[in-house]
Amino acid sequence: MKQTKISVVSPVYRGANLVAELVRRNVEALTSITDDYEIILVNDASPDNSWTAIEAECKKNPRVKGLNLSRNFGQHYAITAGLSYATGEWIVVMDCDLQDRPEEIPHLYKKAQEGYDSVLAQRVQRSHRWFKKMGSQMFYKVFSYLTETRQDASVANFGIYNRKVINAVLSMGDAMRYFPTQIQWVGFKRAYLPIQHDERAEGKSTYNLSRLFQLAFDTIISFSDKPMRLMVQMGLLVTLAAFIVGIVFIVRYFMGLIEVMGFASLIISLWLLGGIIISLIGVVGIYLGKLFEKAKDRPTFIVNEKLNID
Repeated sequence: MKQTKISVVSPVYRGANLVAELVRRNVEALTSITDDYEIILVNDASPDNSWTAIEAECKKNPRVKGLNLSRNFGQHYAITAGLSYATGEWIVVMDCDLQDRPEEIPHLYKKAQEGYDSVLAQRVQRSHRWFKKMGSQMFYKVFSYLTETRQDASVANFGIYNRKVINAVLSMGDAMRYFPTQIQWVGFKRAYLPIQHDERAEGKSTYNLSRLFQLAFDTIISFSDKPMRLMVQMGLLVTLAAFIVGIVFIVRYFMGLIEVMGFASLIISLWLLGGIIISLIGVVGIYLGKLFEKAKDRPTFIVNEKLNID
């Protein structure tokens, strides 16, 4: 009887000391399900010896496969690279820092066998600092509102996905890649499984406040046009307010209550309308910039080296 093939895709950045343990624990978890598996490690141009560590694991086990990107593209672009080379019927996506526990993979797979196309790991107790957890919750609330979708702060990349789900994600032509939102957008039958979320095995996250803000901004602009619609609504509200204020000033004029004609109202109107117009032009410019990036049709990643991949 043919066994189900499972692929594990993990982007690697500053994970030189974690690669061997990551592979070992993944092998143990996967062999409890199937003998047909592959582990794809994507080195996102890590400045440490991550690629050397990946090379060592690939030499020891042909089921471990390595991709070395030509430069640092970012976590979600590295995930896209790994997904593009994955051949399994089911694909697991997980981070390399071992906060996503490989031991949860059999539980995710078992849940998927109940008839789900995607099973997302739900971090009920997140091993993150309070500031990061609060920032994540705020981001997802704003993101859900602006994209008019349901986003869950307890869910990240970790999960198991059927081949048809991954094919749908890869078919998306977005220049901006953000895996959790892409999974939400393509749909299919989903389930959530509460899991244990561990502390980082070593080091700290490379996502500082500036990078998190940039990621949030790019993702919202890429996946939603609601900021533009909100600007239009604000423009209509300002127009209505200006109309009401105009009527008030006309009434005050005929009642003889205006001593200095138009100075205050003129200055306020100029500053207010000027700020709104500049903001609106800025929002439109951002979207035009995104269209420019899309029109260039550049690849979302470039592979420099491949190991154990035909």
